[in-house]
Amino acid sequence: MAKRKKKNPRVIIELDKTAKRNSLRAFRGPEHDPDRRYIAVAGNIGSGKSTFVEYLGERYNVKPFFEPNDQNPYLEDFYTDMTSWAFQSQVYFLSAKFALHQELDATQQSVIQDRTLWEDAEIFVENLKRQKIMDKRDYETYRTLYESIQGNIRPPDLMIYLRCPVRTVKKRIAMRGREMEQDIPTGYLRRLHNLYEKWIENYTLSPLIIIPNDRLDYLTDIVDRQDLHRTIEKYL
Repeated sequence: MAKRKKKNPRVIIELDKTAKRNSLRAFRGPEHDPDRRYIAVAGNIGSGKSTFVEYLGERYNVKPFFEPNDQNPYLEDFYTDMTSWAFQSQVYFLSAKFALHQELDATQQSVIQDRTLWEDAEIFVENLKRQKIMDKRDYETYRTLYESIQGNIRPPDLMIYLRCPVRTVKKRIAMRGREMEQDIPTGYLRRLHNLYEKWIENYTLSPLIIIPNDRLDYLTDIVDRQDLHRTIEKYL
């Protein structure tokens, strides 16, 4: 009996389900320059998004937009007491991300974004609801705000998902040493990971690239770097 060939864990996956978008609400914003690209980078806490955004920004001269974590006045309180501060923290991120989208839409050059508004709603807020950290009233208020905003922001031209197992993100969180992140429960990170995997499985807003970011060493391995460049450049 022939042995089943094992999958290469370093392979970059490319998917495009945009033909299935018929049920999605159409973007109501202004037309954009077809030569200008909007690239989004998604992934769990500690998956390497900021480093990846910085690398692609420098490599391809695209303007980076980073998640406004440091500006969120509720985030430290949220990590200390999630139930009391979940709604305030997530509404701040929603409003800040909307302002960020308006800024990147007004930028003349191609842009790359570290975590999107869609992730906030479909991953983080969904997790808070499922864990009963955010109550039904706050969740429904948040979803009303989210639904009114998402039809007015431009979908990405390319979504890049940095797939990373929980054990790896735990190590990276410990290594980068942000004090407010050190006590994040493993179960919380695992639930986020599972929601990310479900969201990516059903993602239809744009072409999608899935990068095994715990295996692919684009910073020091020249073969991995060339594989990454060849894939990304198809969409630029």
